[in-house]
Amino acid sequence: MNSVLAYIPSPPQGVWNVGPFPLRAYALFIILGIVVAIWWGERRWRERGGQPGAVLDVAMFAVPFGLVGGRIYHVATDWQKYFGEGKHPVEALYIWQGGLGIWGAVFFGAIGAWIGCRIYKIPLPALGDAVAPGVLLAQAIGRLGNYFNQELYGRATEVPWGLEIYERFDPETGARDMMNGVSTGRVLEVVQPTFLYELVWNVLIVIGLVLLDKRYKIGHGRLFALYVAGYSFGRFFVELLRSDEATQILGIRINSFTSALVFLGAMAYFALATKGRETPAQLQPGSEPRPWPWQFSALRAAGASGGVVAAPDSEVESVDVTKKSDAVAAEQDPVDSDDVSDSAGADDAKKVTDAKKS
Repeated sequence: MNSVLAYIPSPPQGVWNVGPFPLRAYALFIILGIVVAIWWGERRWRERGGQPGAVLDVAMFAVPFGLVGGRIYHVATDWQKYFGEGKHPVEALYIWQGGLGIWGAVFFGAIGAWIGCRIYKIPLPALGDAVAPGVLLAQAIGRLGNYFNQELYGRATEVPWGLEIYERFDPETGARDMMNGVSTGRVLEVVQPTFLYELVWNVLIVIGLVLLDKRYKIGHGRLFALYVAGYSFGRFFVELLRSDEATQILGIRINSFTSALVFLGAMAYFALATKGRETPAQLQPGSEPRPWPWQFSALRAAGASGGVVAAPDSEVESVDVTKKSDAVAAEQDPVDSDDVSDSAGADDAKKVTDAKKS
């Protein structure tokens, strides 16, 4: 009885009709996440020395690309839900019913961000570092939409924190509608709340990213790589708890393979990318972008000229402490200009007098 009382109830519905318009919790949380990501990313960009408004400008490209890419990945990996006998292919376009693959959203969103950064002439890696914590927090917020849609849950369980999945019906027609209907209160099953596991994991990674960035001044896309790696690591284990229908490779869900490959790629970039953080001057529109870590000739040239590539934070410029700068010398040995003039005049008068005597 105690375990039953501890079960997490699902919302009775995820859609509310306001006149002729359906108000969907899933869409609201997606929008809220986007707003939070842009607001926080903009704040972090300005703190790093970037120009105000740049994140919002780039988001105008990244967000649409991300939404389309997320849907493409979802349909491609769960095609059996939309194509085949008895299926309705047009529903592949119904993005409001849920189903956004994060890998497609990040990949296509990055393409949109790259286009925006090219247009506004700002470095993409630096922008990625600024928005990384906010993007992951947006993903956590979006998982609440999955909660209202009763999706992204795991296998049946008896753990005290199990999630109750309710049967839902259309109140007008009486037809069974698990996505858009209203709950009857009848529990179909108790499952692993994998949406909640991922939400909590995302928040923990967000906190870790902020603390690491504050401590080590991470830049050049390496913080974004840590975000991708951290999320991928958690998502790999979340996928192992799910039981809903999905494309599999060798008996393993495709998202588990994707998580592992993306994790390895992100960690490789983190290890190979140059250290330190971009200077505020490098974040300004039109400034020369820092070469990528695999552009060895460009890195050497930039390092020789002392231009684009800044020294890592751990390196300190050597200074000849035995040589005083002009400012320090002047400060330590001040000379009155009037005294100099008087002294020069006295010397000239002395020379004239000596000349007359001779």
